[in-house]
Amino acid sequence: MVLGAALGVVVGTAFFVVESPEMSLAADSVGGPITGFAGKCVDVADGNSTSGTTVQLYDCNGTPAQQWSNPGDGTLRAFGKCLDIRGGGTADAADVQLWDCNGGPAQQWVVSQANDIVNPAANKCLDVRAYNSANRTPLQIWPCQGAENEKWYLSGGGSPASGPDVPPVGDGGGGDDESTSGFVVSEAQFNQMFPNRNALYNYEGLKAALSAYPAFATSGDDTAKKREAAAFLANIGHETGGLVHAVEQNTANYSAYCDASQPYGCPAGQDAYHGRGPIQLSWNYNYKAAGDALGIDLLNNPDLVETDAAVAWKTGLWYWNTQTGPGTMTGHDAMVNGAGFGQTIRTINGALECDGRNPAQVQSRVDSYQGFTQLLGVAPGDNLSC
Repeated sequence: MVLGAALGVVVGTAFFVVESPEMSLAADSVGGPITGFAGKCVDVADGNSTSGTTVQLYDCNGTPAQQWSNPGDGTLRAFGKCLDIRGGGTADAADVQLWDCNGGPAQQWVVSQANDIVNPAANKCLDVRAYNSANRTPLQIWPCQGAENEKWYLSGGGSPASGPDVPPVGDGGGGDDESTSGFVVSEAQFNQMFPNRNALYNYEGLKAALSAYPAFATSGDDTAKKREAAAFLANIGHETGGLVHAVEQNTANYSAYCDASQPYGCPAGQDAYHGRGPIQLSWNYNYKAAGDALGIDLLNNPDLVETDAAVAWKTGLWYWNTQTGPGTMTGHDAMVNGAGFGQTIRTINGALECDGRNPAQVQSRVDSYQGFTQLLGVAPGDNLSC
């Protein structure tokens, strides 16, 4: 990444001048909030000034936990302590925290004209983990990619850091339809579909994950969009008992999902690759493939699929949009191209359910799909069974 010379960056009513990527921030006199992904703020968790406190994404609220300033030494400070990379790390996904200021490279930050906040020692950007817009999502460092979850707008107006207007969360006059949620299923409809769901499967996490596969539920006319959303949600609801289970319930199977013939093996352990998340992702090679596609190290950190809402949803969307499984097409293609819901069943579990192998399970999926399309106000279409 190349950062231009003499870049101006506004913080509060103060002005940073960055002479080069290696140079510190110039001193300011007044602090202010740093706004980013989903219009939320860089926040010190629970307003706790203790060293080691997580720095996170949270609704902007004007509290001292969201007031950041710098004294001219390249640091960003809240409560008189520094924004710091935990353990002085430089690796991808290293957490950031609040820590006693010590002048170390883990506490040096440069703001670019592209609205990145960069740690030069790691050559990485301040990043919202896994595109998750939920409150309390930890911030981390990650290779700078120009992604929305790495853009930060510092208050005070002016160029460049004021950037485009960032609307407050929920802005748009109420309601929860596609125009405000960005998804054809509203939060109220989602809650009605899954009244007893696990907290992992939250609506905010689903919306945050949608950016990974922008064609999902946005292709074709309104009917096609709603049918695809209903088909995906019906299938993952079936896989998880109504979005109740974050992990596979039969623990006796856990050791079976390590294919030791793969060159990368099973670094997280023999029992680590059991079903997790909305699609019940399983096998070491699927964790590897999904992680590679999403830019997340799931081979070494498979537990992210059961602990991080956006990661969990992304694995389900990864399978739906890119994998054919035992079928001949992806779930996305089946719905967009009019092949029908039955083909999505074949893609997900056709080897065990289709062609008369388990008609009761097939019918359960079909019943859910028909219920969801009715809730969304569209006809289910043809070819419902496999």
